[in-house]
Order: sequence, then structure tokens, then C-alpha cells
Amino acid sequence: MFSKDPLQIIAFQTYGTSNHLYLRGRALEDENINLEGKGVLKLLFNALKRFETDEIKHTELIIKMGDDKFFYTKTDKHGYFLLDEKAESITNYANEEGWVKFEFSFREELLKRRIQSNNKFPGEMLIPSKGASFAVISDIDDTILHTGLTSILKWRVIINTFFTSAGKRLPLKGAPEFYHELHRGKSGNDSNPIFYVSHSPWNLYRYIKYFLKKNNFPKGPIILRNFPSPFSKKPKDEKPQKQKEIINLLKTYPHLKFILIGDSGEHDPDIYLEIAETYPDRILAIYLRSVNHKKKMLRVSGLYKSYKTTPALLVESSKQATEHAKKHGFIKA
Repeated sequence: MFSKDPLQIIAFQTYGTSNHLYLRGRALEDENINLEGKGVLKLLFNALKRFETDEIKHTELIIKMGDDKFFYTKTDKHGYFLLDEKAESITNYANEEGWVKFEFSFREELLKRRIQSNNKFPGEMLIPSKGASFAVISDIDDTILHTGLTSILKWRVIINTFFTSAGKRLPLKGAPEFYHELHRGKSGNDSNPIFYVSHSPWNLYRYIKYFLKKNNFPKGPIILRNFPSPFSKKPKDEKPQKQKEIINLLKTYPHLKFILIGDSGEHDPDIYLEIAETYPDRILAIYLRSVNHKKKMLRVSGLYKSYKTTPALLVESSKQATEHAKKHGFIKA
């Protein structure tokens, strides 16, 4: 707290229902990170600032919905907050696309610090349309964004994360168009929600949000994870955080069926398979992008070779996935 950097609240794009608020975010010092920064040193400096954060812990926040609804929460020791509670008539505050806007503020009387944006920080929560035919849960790394998780010693991950600006990162060919087709659905006029769920840490939230918007992906909640402590030990039988988040989505929207999209390189094949086996009537299809790693592809091919519970497809391109989705009536032919 000795730094003179002003304070800010980063409210994550999240999701909820007509009577359930689920708001997440983080209170931090504003390091003035430029997502369009150029030059090796600037890019490295910005990347380091994303991970070396000065969080505002154990501080009270005020959340305003519309002009007449107020909620209160408190940040944890890492500056994160989660408001998970019931509320009435939330849909009255939603726009045509189902997004509810919020205003987040610090309790100023408790802080003797300079605060950015006149202590008014925007946030949004999606309530899926009642007319949605299904929902999509998509991974990010090597699914819609070239990352290089399967590269030797993860060297491509390092280059892409630390030395490439969000504005220069490229989506996988055809991915934005395919996701818009899924969003519009079979009728061409649906409003099927897209949830972006990744194993990436929340430190990369603004980077990912900027990438999705710049490359014209459908707007949707972004769900990442807390950066793990090197000293924390996870029980062997504990499910991955990503799997927990997906299950929470299934439980939040019991009336919706889901399409799962991921890649064949890391944990998606195993997580998606277990979820489809546990919720066989809820998963419409699984799309897994192929990766340039022979051993991993052989493992995934073997894993899904005799799997018949849910339509599953290992795809080389967005075109293959699009054709499959048309054939199964997920998108307009």
C-alpha cells in the first residue's frame, strides 16, 4: 500500500439468472497497462505488470444495479470478490441482449487513496435469452487463440504471452464466423449464449477480453481461474477448476443443452468426456481442435474412438465443425 498508483475495480463479464446474481471481479492498483504496447521491452514490461499485481485486499465494495438496487461485498486477501446471492426481478434491468449493467465502487470513507474513474467502474452480467436453443462453452487457448501449449517447453506460450500484444494475436481461421453462426443458431435469429471458459489466470482477463472484441467474437461471459500459489497443494481427487466452472454453468441453466468446444492438446478431452458421461442428456456435441503433436493426437483419438454417448468430432478446421453443426441442425444450413 506504499505505492501511489490509483485504485481500480475490474469487474469480470459474468452470468446469472432472473433471480440470481453471480458477480466477480478484482480490486487492484492501476498499473496503466497498454494492451496495444509495441516494442520488446514495452511488451515484456506490460506482461510482467499483469502478473505482478498490487491487490486491494479486505476492502468493502458497493455494487449498484440501475438507480435503486444496492449490494455489498468484500474483497479477499488477493483482491478478488464474488457476490453470489438471490435477488428479485433482475431481468427488468437487462437490455435486449440480456446484459445487466452494474456500477462498482469502493467505500471511499474507508480508503485514503486516489481512485480512478471517479470511483465508478462498469460491470456486466448475462442472463441468457429464454429463446436460446442451446449454449456454447468454449476453451480459449489453442481453440480460438493461437497459444502453443503443446510446443516444446511451452516456448510459444512464453513468446505469445510476454512478447505479443493482444492486438497482434490471431484467432484460428474461421473461428469468429463459426461462433457467430452458433450464437444465431438454426433459425439465424437465436441468441444462444457463448461462455468462454479457460484454464488461464484472471491476470489475463483484460488481455483476453480485448482479443475477443478486436477479433469480433460474440460477446459472452469470460471465466478464468485464480493464479495458483506455488505452496498450495490440491487433493488428488479434486476436479480441475475449469471442470467445476462448467458444471456450475450446467446447474445454473438446467433447461439448456450445451455444445463443448476445446482442443486436443491439454485437458479438454478428458474433462469434456467426463462431463458428457455425467450429463449425457445435456451435451449436444463435443468439438476438439487437432493440435500439432502426434502423441497427444493418438491419445485423444483412442479416447474417443469408441465413444458414442455424444456426437464428438476431432476437427482440423472451423469449416469441418461448421459442416457438422449444419448437419446436426445446430446452425442455419
